[in-house]
Amino acid sequence: MKSEMKKRFPLLIAQAAVGIALLAGAVVASAQAPKPFRGTITAISGNTLTVKTDADGVQQVNVPATATLKRVAPGQTDLKSAETIPFSDLAAGDRVLVTPDPNATEATAQALRIIAIKQTDLAQKREKDLQDWQLRGVGGLVKSVDAAAGVIVLSSGSGTTAKTITVHTTKATALKRYAPASARIDAALPAPIDAIHAGDQLQARGTKNADGTEIAAEEVVSGSFRYIAGTIVSLDAASSTLVVKDLATKKPVTVHIAADVQMKRLPDRMAQMLALRLKGNTGAAGAGGNGPAGGQRAGGQGNGGGQWAGQNGRQGGGALDPHQVLNNAPAIQLSDLKKGDAVMLVANDGITEVTAITLLAGVEPLLESPAASQNLLSNWSMSSGSPDIAQ
Repeated sequence: MKSEMKKRFPLLIAQAAVGIALLAGAVVASAQAPKPFRGTITAISGNTLTVKTDADGVQQVNVPATATLKRVAPGQTDLKSAETIPFSDLAAGDRVLVTPDPNATEATAQALRIIAIKQTDLAQKREKDLQDWQLRGVGGLVKSVDAAAGVIVLSSGSGTTAKTITVHTTKATALKRYAPASARIDAALPAPIDAIHAGDQLQARGTKNADGTEIAAEEVVSGSFRYIAGTIVSLDAASSTLVVKDLATKKPVTVHIAADVQMKRLPDRMAQMLALRLKGNTGAAGAGGNGPAGGQRAGGQGNGGGQWAGQNGRQGGGALDPHQVLNNAPAIQLSDLKKGDAVMLVANDGITEVTAITLLAGVEPLLESPAASQNLLSNWSMSSGSPDIAQ
């Protein structure tokens, strides 16, 4: 018996070694198997897609004739009703979920399956969402959060339009946080109510009461942002940055200007009228009165910024609407700014370096009321200015 065991022992050892080797190989193969990735198509060359991934990378993938290509509507999760499409239907700007072929040996990833959302479908959904947020949404700065009760209290508006809004949430409410350096609602990520703090910017969409002071929220998006007012001390067009001396801290802040930043300049007379509005002087902004420095109502003979204000800043010929004024202000580029310009901006929450989300120039008169101006800018940039879901 012992002699037979001695003969079989080497064989058992060999078999065990082979088994371990096979298991190790399977583990390595599993670890190296390519993972599915999401992103946006930036270029198509032949049968190769270049995809900017959501992880801030760039991935090239070949699409063989055997790959499965499906088209879904934005928000659709059931692939049973997905439409099969040809490769020629894919285009730059489309969103895709790519599943690479784990058995492919080529250096470039080979697509096994691609689920696409057409850019045109996304644009239509964003426009529809934008209209719904404007119709059924509220926004403001968080004053308090009662996580246990699911109640969030906001301060919204400024001057005579200031009010308190109570946001009621339930387990069914979709709670999200803005992604870093972004004010796009469609890029927000799920987060619990505990992530919301006093001072945060918050948007809620749902069923409002008659005066808009309470809302039963279906969706809530919040985030921490920094509001900076100051003067430009230097610009670097090559690196798309500028340095602003923060009037609050008296310290310089390096501001990175991303490609999708919203930049506008207020005409001089409109800045003066808006500053009076923030101070509570509504008479200068009424439909029947004249604004400062010749800025008249829509039917008057104001010139320059005053006439522009009358045509673009009224609510149906009535009182001045600050958010509409900011929406209609002329867009500018980084090259339009210069050293010494006064600016106000909303940026991600950084200390010495930030990425701008919204920048407003021509704001010298507004800096006389910094607190009201900050509230105005923060509410506008996250709602009426619509850099969030309009892009």
